[in-house]
Amino acid sequence: MKKSIMICSAILLAGFLSGCASDYVMATKDGRMILTKGKPEVDKTTGMISYTDEQGNEMQINGNDVSQMIQR
Repeated sequence: MKKSIMICSAILLAGFLSGCASDYVMATKDGRMILTKGKPEVDKTTGMISYTDEQGNEMQINGNDVSQMIQR
């Protein structure tokens, strides 16, 4: 019984940690740092970058305004 609980706990912890590893930081050319949940998506046709901010809001920014995108 204890062994199965420990295995389940380890699996849940690994899943939680892997979900946290996919957040990104975007640096803009005007010096702002934007923290995102998940990987931002780049629309090649419009040049816009769609992302979810830390409060869970869906946002967009022009790709020309972003100088760097780093996984944290």
